[in-house]
Amino acid sequence: MNLPKVITDLIEAQNTFNSAAYANCFSESAVVFDEGKTHTGRKEIENWIADSNERYKSVMKPVNYKENGTESILEAEVSGTFPGSPLVLKFHFDIVDEKVQHLKVTD
Repeated sequence: MNLPKVITDLIEAQNTFNSAAYANCFSESAVVFDEGKTHTGRKEIENWIADSNERYKSVMKPVNYKENGTESILEAEVSGTFPGSPLVLKFHFDIVDEKVQHLKVTD
């Protein structure tokens, strides 16, 4: 599977629980929508993923990837310490200038 470098970097950061490296995959004004909440800006995204890492210890394994213009959809098997693990989730990315501008996580 041929993934953009920013998504490969994001997966590596997730799988090593490196919240700072994860947040650095995003632009300064990026927005993340996950679990019914919106997180805006790199610092808020770093805090969100650090909390999520501590609570769920989730790792990602890519299973499918599609691109349509600036929108990309990564399907990944996510496993961790959450009910129903593992799950296949969809990560809807908008990537601008090799940084994630918008991410929405759906099932």
